[in-house]
Amino acid sequence: MTRLDQSADLRPTSGVRRLAWPLAVANLVANIGIVITGGAVRLTGSGLGCPTWPRCTDDSYVAHGELGIHGAIEFGNRLLTFVLVVLAVALWVVMLVGLVRSWRSEREWRPFLLATTVALGIPAQAIIGGITVHTDLNPWIVSLHLLVSMAIIGVCVVLLDELRGPDRDGSPRLAALAWAVFAVTWVVLYLGTVVTGSGPHSGDLDSRRTGLDPQVMSHVHAAAVYLLLALTLGLAVAARRVGSPTLARAVLLLLVLEVAQGVVGFVQYFTDLPEILVGIHMLGAALVSASVTWVVLAVRPRHRG
Repeated sequence: MTRLDQSADLRPTSGVRRLAWPLAVANLVANIGIVITGGAVRLTGSGLGCPTWPRCTDDSYVAHGELGIHGAIEFGNRLLTFVLVVLAVALWVVMLVGLVRSWRSEREWRPFLLATTVALGIPAQAIIGGITVHTDLNPWIVSLHLLVSMAIIGVCVVLLDELRGPDRDGSPRLAALAWAVFAVTWVVLYLGTVVTGSGPHSGDLDSRRTGLDPQVMSHVHAAAVYLLLALTLGLAVAARRVGSPTLARAVLLLLVLEVAQGVVGFVQYFTDLPEILVGIHMLGAALVSASVTWVVLAVRPRHRG
């Protein structure tokens, strides 16, 4: 296909992509936001503020005065899910329109499939949330609930890159190291949920914990963080040496977030886990998930033609 043909193929969907961009950004922000509000539910002991699902109580879909502040907080978090559904469906419809207009273009299939993944991830999260309620906040299910949100955040970043990612040569020689950073990041995120599941912030006074020693798990989590910092620092140095500015910026952002997360983690550990610091740590985890996704994307070449 000639360059003229390529330009002609891109014209029908350019308006669609202009509309898709703010929706994709909104999806990313909203999915980070629900991590924060979900953390607020747990940190305020409101995990069973609505004691059943999909109803809030056996008689009502909405919270009422008898449930108190905990019911209001949990119901508010559930309402945010509907915001995510609206944003995800709107994005999916826009991407579908782009696909219909140029269905033979691989350039339109990729963002459509990513938007579909986000759209399907929201109801999947709602179901997992329902299971957490029906299992009285089983810490392993709560862990899965958070990790799925982290994965959706990563998909949102990939979608943004598909829509408006900059042209780049990439750094194929550093791909293995970048993926190692990605893998260890997810180990750190998982171990963070295990630490939380063994600690005091269960979401409800009567919810059980994992039974693991929180101090031991905190040290295991910290060891994984040290490994992640070492790998990220090595990738940052390598990116500078090979002259890859896009990758260097992405890794630098990730490194800054990791250091900030480490500082918050140590402070909260030595101050008996104050709720505000735990909430900040959860926000940091969501940002790390987004940032490490950008790192592995920056390794890949991208030329829109």
